[in-house]
Amino acid sequence: MVTREEILVLGLTAGVVGSLVGGLMLGVGLGLVVNNVHVGWLLVLPAGPVAGLLGYALARKLAKKLAPTPR
Repeated sequence: MVTREEILVLGLTAGVVGSLVGGLMLGVGLGLVVNNVHVGWLLVLPAGPVAGLLGYALARKLAKKLAPTPR
């Protein structure tokens, strides 16, 4: 059974990790684009989805606790 504490920790962890990774990708990518290194767009464009996928992966890990184990 998943407790409230685990759901709270999931939300906090997903928010912090997503913000750090997405923000880092966005910052580095925009820094490259501003300096006319167009490869930086490869970091800027997927920054949001990558941040969301980290939260999704953490949620799936927690959801495995709810699934009954096969016998």
